Amino acid sequence: MSKLALEHFLPYRLNRLSSAVSQQFRAVYGPHHDLTVPEWRVLATLAQFGTMTAKAIGKHSSMHKTKVSRAVRALEERRWLVRRENAQDRREESLSLTAPGLHAYREIVPRALAFEASILTALGPHAEPLLEALALMEARFPVE
Repeated sequence: MSKLALEHFLPYRLNRLSSAVSQQFRAVYGPHHDLTVPEWRVLATLAQFGTMTAKAIGKHSSMHKTKVSRAVRALEERRWLVRRENAQDRREESLSLTAPGLHAYREIVPRALAFEASILTALGPHAEPLLEALALMEARFPVE
């Protein structure tokens, strides 16, 4: 029987790296705005696309509906987003950011872009090939 060296197995490495980068990035917005990773993703998704349903946010951000629901509730309690009932389907709600939610997002964006730039700078000449490889992987493994 063949053994799998997990630390060299690409899916495992990608998952660990994703978690590590996400946690490092949380240091960019967490201390200033006391946001969890799912709350940041909901905030950023709504800021990018405007009004969406929780289901659409989950699909776009690859988050389980429970995490989306908790994040939505937390942001609503902070008055950073509002829910509006869908007239055609009362089971579905449209979510959108409030002025304070958009303000927080606008405060985070420059730091988020600086965080991304620092990663790309650290990669130097490897940055562009990495971005190309990521695009190929995203095409090969589309998020549903």
